[in-house]
Amino acid sequence: MKFKAIVLAPLTPAVLRTTARYNALAVELGGDVEFHHVDSDGALDDIARACQGAIALTTPAYRKLPSGIVNEIAARVPTLKLLQASSAGTDTFDKPGLGALGVAVANHGGGNAVAVAEHAIALMVAVYRKLDQQIAAVRAGHWSAPITTQPMSEFRTLVGKRVGIVGLGHIGSRIAKRLRGWECEVVYTDIETFDAGYEQTCGASRVDLETLLSTSDVVSLSVPLEPSTRNLVSDAQFNLMKPLAVLINTARGPVVDEPALIRALAAGKLFGAGLDVTQQEPIAIDNPLLSMPNVIVTPHLATRALESEQNIRRFVVENIVRLARGETVQSVVKPQ
Repeated sequence: MKFKAIVLAPLTPAVLRTTARYNALAVELGGDVEFHHVDSDGALDDIARACQGAIALTTPAYRKLPSGIVNEIAARVPTLKLLQASSAGTDTFDKPGLGALGVAVANHGGGNAVAVAEHAIALMVAVYRKLDQQIAAVRAGHWSAPITTQPMSEFRTLVGKRVGIVGLGHIGSRIAKRLRGWECEVVYTDIETFDAGYEQTCGASRVDLETLLSTSDVVSLSVPLEPSTRNLVSDAQFNLMKPLAVLINTARGPVVDEPALIRALAAGKLFGAGLDVTQQEPIAIDNPLLSMPNVIVTPHLATRALESEQNIRRFVVENIVRLARGETVQSVVKPQ
């Protein structure tokens, strides 16, 4: 018997390729599950009808789904037990509402963790060494002139710096492990409790958030967007930070109170910021962050690597196969 899983997304060649790859992996893993694409742009009645009998639903293009459509499907498809996200974040899903309908929500199990960790460290180095300005100067034919006129104090290395990681999960732990090779001291804070072995493997010491903010040279955010983390870093937190601190955000834009960040940067309260995420995406062209020389913004592509895509695809299929076999589903996100 094959169990049915749904790939709910707009009808595009990329989504059809993804569905085919899911099915190829499912066969490789024993053939317990068969994936069917359902066009999320169709009428709700048609979508619900096509999803009948499914045990799981996955959404490669979840941000394009109409608001509330997943809850409606869950209410109409009694066999549905899992909403498998293909992202680290699950903030667009109504986890309490789905939980009440008997549907668990799982993220992608850290499939992009290495890529995002590498990107976070790249942003640290880029901000400290003004790599964006150096590259722009060479391309403009100015070579080093615009850079060497700046004070040497504007250029730093990571050696000896204390890096505070907010969230030591899949991504934060990998940032921590890699920073040991950069000769950094790493501290972290998290709502979860980790054992001593996990901390030792990561090379990170636990401190409270206030201590992390007030003592770290670099603060790196690796938390999901939930009600408890929205505007986690605002005016009060920026006032705690060192005047030469760097903020790195590879989590979600709304984790940072963006107007507060702009105020802190404009007032010289921070050395700089490296952001892969912003409150509005794409960022408005007149956003003050884009004109600040000590800020680097990348277009929410920290995850973009072939290895991430492969890892995520395999995890999505494996987790749904676990469900089909009656095994424990991994990376379930608790409602907050």
